[in-house]
Amino acid sequence: VLSHNLCTVLNVPHDPVALEEHFRDDDEGPVSNQGYMPYLNKFILEKVQGNFDKVEFNRMCWTLCAKKNLTKSPLLISDEDAFKVWVIFNFLSEDKYPLIIVPEEIEYLLKKLTEAMGAGWQQEQFDHYKIALNTSREGLSAWELIDLIGSGQFSKGMDRQTVSMAINEVFNELILDVLKQGYMLKKGHKRKNWMERWFVLKPNIISYYVSEDLKDKKGDIILDGNCCVEALPDKDGKKCLFLIKCLDKSFEISASDKKKKQEWIQAIQTTVNLLRAGSPPPHKEARQKRKELRQKLLAEHEELERQMKELQTANENKQKELETVRKQLEAAAARAAEEEKKRLQTQVELQDRFSLELEREKMVRQKMEEQVAQKSSELEQYLQRVRELEEMYKQLQGALEDEKQARQDEETVRKLQARLLEEESAKRAELEKWHLQQQQTIQMTEAEKQELENQRMIKEQALQVAMQQLKQLELERKEALEQYEEVKKKLETAANNTKSWKDKVAQHEGLIRLIEPGSKNPHLITNWGPAAFTEAELEQRQKSWKGKKATSE
Repeated sequence: VLSHNLCTVLNVPHDPVALEEHFRDDDEGPVSNQGYMPYLNKFILEKVQGNFDKVEFNRMCWTLCAKKNLTKSPLLISDEDAFKVWVIFNFLSEDKYPLIIVPEEIEYLLKKLTEAMGAGWQQEQFDHYKIALNTSREGLSAWELIDLIGSGQFSKGMDRQTVSMAINEVFNELILDVLKQGYMLKKGHKRKNWMERWFVLKPNIISYYVSEDLKDKKGDIILDGNCCVEALPDKDGKKCLFLIKCLDKSFEISASDKKKKQEWIQAIQTTVNLLRAGSPPPHKEARQKRKELRQKLLAEHEELERQMKELQTANENKQKELETVRKQLEAAAARAAEEEKKRLQTQVELQDRFSLELEREKMVRQKMEEQVAQKSSELEQYLQRVRELEEMYKQLQGALEDEKQARQDEETVRKLQARLLEEESAKRAELEKWHLQQQQTIQMTEAEKQELENQRMIKEQALQVAMQQLKQLELERKEALEQYEEVKKKLETAANNTKSWKDKVAQHEGLIRLIEPGSKNPHLITNWGPAAFTEAELEQRQKSWKGKKATSE
């Protein structure tokens, strides 16, 4: 249902086969967002051409999320106004998820609403609110923005209708790209009469309607870079005239006063200049500039923070270095004093020991000579050991060369085994692909078998219904035959009764007579056709019957 409605709103052809194919193997429960998003991107959003009603699309999205997220507390704005605030939030929010509106955009929106309501902007009040907001979070969500505007915190003293009109005006400007609107008189092209129309100026078109409810549209004035607007002198009793020149035709319009005339001329000329320059509407350009300014300030702030962190880190490192140097100097001074004390003590001790050392040196010299002789013999043994080690080193190098050759042979065998494993994996993948194709073919056969079984069940049900109808018709036919027999019997009884009554009348009244030409008077009609007697004869016979009846009584 969601996919079908999205395709309808976005003017995209719905493909139920692709939907069934995408979710073919999902039989465990509701589809998650991660499972639905690839389908949404591939089969719906990639096909959107842009020729859809964005307001209706927003209204559908609002229907999906408003009931779950909209606060239950009473607000000073209606649901329709809440929807418009939600759409404005989507326009002004940052391009990252989850969507939030930063304090700068909140200030811009509240200023626009305050200006539309004709009230004064309370900058100090908003600064306090902004400080409280920045201490807790970066911005507001859509539902928090609706609560903020619906609570009336920045629209105190204003009634619901004024707030609603302000929201509608801002919605028309930011979302519907309405640059200016209002009543003016327009001169007709054929009848040359002046009619009051409601004009709506958008970035590339001026539409005019019978009234401001926008239900009865009378025409459009297509704007491009070749259009121009100029003031006209008063004429034909009309004042505040100006002319809009296009390539195919021109339009004469009369404003209500000079101020309105100047505002409309300036607004139309600004729109034409934007079309010539290829620039976006003013509010979209201003939003882009605000966004770029925020990004620039954010980058500068991040760079400043980085520099501050670097300076702080460098300062901390310098402090640590200074502290280390101070400690080193103190330790060095302490060591120098201790060493000086030790040096003096050592000098005294050395003078005492010097004489003893001389005696000992003589004894040591003799021992050293003995040791030198011993070391000479040990050196010869050491050189012999070195020669043996060099021989062992050569043998080890030969063993290493043999081991290196063995490793190369092992690497060759390993590469051969890897290639065989790759071929085996390729064959296994091909076999698995064939197996998957067989499974798909089996599944398709099962689906066709199920479809034939369903058709057989439907035909059996239809046959049972037809048999029941046949039995019902048979019963009705029997009842009709019985009724026919009863009617036939009644007709025979009535015919017998009529025949006996005719005989009695003919016997008593002598109705048997010669056939004579009938009178020109209207004939009487009986149950058996035209009567054989006239109206006068009938009256005479009625009198005769009444006389006989009175005599018999």
